[in-house]
Amino acid sequence: MKNAILIIIGANLLLLILINVLKPTEVVNLEQEKLKQKYAVKPVASVDHSKLPALQKKFQTPQDVTKACNSCHTETHKEIMASAHWNWERAGYIEGHGIEFLGKKNVVNNYCIGAKTNEQACAKCHIGFGMFNNDNYNYSNQNNVDCMVCHDNSETYMKGASMTGYPDRTVNLEKVAQSVGLPMKSNCGSCHFYSGGGNNVKHGDLEEAQLNTTRDVDVHMAADGINLECVDCHTAENHQIKGKLYSVSSDHFNRAYCEDCHTSTPHLNEMLNTHTVRVSCQACHIPLYAKVNATKMDWKWSEAGKLKDGKAYETEDSMGNHDYMSIKGSFVWKKNIQPDYVWFNGTSDHYLVGDTINSIPVKINSLNGSHEDLNSKIIPVKINTGDQIYDTKYNYLIVPKLYAPEKGDSAFWEDFDWNTAAMAGMKRLGLPFSGEYDFVQTVMYWPVNHMVAPKEQSLSCSECHTRHDGRLAKLTGFYMPGRDRNTLLDTIGKWLIILSVAGVVIHNSIRIFTAWRQKKIEAKVINYHET
Repeated sequence: MKNAILIIIGANLLLLILINVLKPTEVVNLEQEKLKQKYAVKPVASVDHSKLPALQKKFQTPQDVTKACNSCHTETHKEIMASAHWNWERAGYIEGHGIEFLGKKNVVNNYCIGAKTNEQACAKCHIGFGMFNNDNYNYSNQNNVDCMVCHDNSETYMKGASMTGYPDRTVNLEKVAQSVGLPMKSNCGSCHFYSGGGNNVKHGDLEEAQLNTTRDVDVHMAADGINLECVDCHTAENHQIKGKLYSVSSDHFNRAYCEDCHTSTPHLNEMLNTHTVRVSCQACHIPLYAKVNATKMDWKWSEAGKLKDGKAYETEDSMGNHDYMSIKGSFVWKKNIQPDYVWFNGTSDHYLVGDTINSIPVKINSLNGSHEDLNSKIIPVKINTGDQIYDTKYNYLIVPKLYAPEKGDSAFWEDFDWNTAAMAGMKRLGLPFSGEYDFVQTVMYWPVNHMVAPKEQSLSCSECHTRHDGRLAKLTGFYMPGRDRNTLLDTIGKWLIILSVAGVVIHNSIRIFTAWRQKKIEAKVINYHET
């Protein structure tokens, strides 16, 4: 009995030893753990604005709140008024154009086309007050700076629809003014989640679901993870925020990079680290975007203007998104989308108002880069397609007047007349309109930088290094192992394998022959001594 117990105990101990020996040890990435600890502690405000005397009063206008802010932050408005968020433009160099001031003021897109001529509606995403459909906005008036839109921590502030940038009438200015602090996701998202006229319309990787999401959707913003705020990565110095939108920026300056936190060697596997030289972090770590809500992938303005019983109408797709609107045309929405991939060196080109159309589809923006350019990396992108109005005589895109508060003011969204809308828009831009128009195919590229997946869901090697339907199948002009065939390399490889096998066979044969011969000699010696 005692022997049986000892055998059982010994067997269990052996089993435990085998489990621990055979179980793969999970190596901890200490650098990543340091980052988790760094951002686990959230900053605590050193000032309680609800106790400041300057904010203990009834505010009649939002400008009164700004004046109260300026009474303490006496020079801050100067920083803001030097920013692209305020000016809707920044200086940048574009090949073939030279130095240009680019921004929402003058850059075209293939969503709502352009902000100029439509400022009263577009001002919902401007950090100021009182922007009407004209050129009279005073960019030097410090009292029109909207401090609340970026710094409200009560999460009750919102801009009114088509109210020239003023807050909605339901906003309690006193509550908001006394609740300001560092910008939160809800502040940044109030514009960047809803750009293009609705949630997740433009970017595909920035949407309202990220305000309270899980690690499967976004490891950085996840409420059950590290729960970063936008400003943790998009840091600012003097209100100049790091990171620029590629659709309105051209130069390789003040970008935000994954490497800013993770370094260029974030993996414990050296082979993976070698990929970071030519492959962006996003390319492997964002296998899908538009994970929760769909994003627009195609927008056809040519189908806008249809009416039922003389009135505008809308229809919805199976996901509850508008697939047709009389004021905007037809749309295609998708979700859980596999990105496209391009080479990108950090610089981009843009179609500028008045540029001649040289090719179709018209590239609203181009991301520069190639395999031969050593500054280029492979990045994931969303590609938005569609069509929009252009002048067939002058051969350039038209920025039509879309918004007006009422009918009879040439705005397409009210009068549904492309001719008058085009005439009014181009007159405002100072460009001629021939009266002859049609619609042309356009394409626009949006780099995908958010919705980073957990490492367990990152791409496997076989998703790119495969001969059939790999993620990088459209990227050509370079040799990629596992995907491409090269006759010379394949021949060399085959012969190396054949020679290696032959070498092993010959080597083993020699050893066997030598051993056999040695035994034969030994046998002769033994036989000699015996005789």
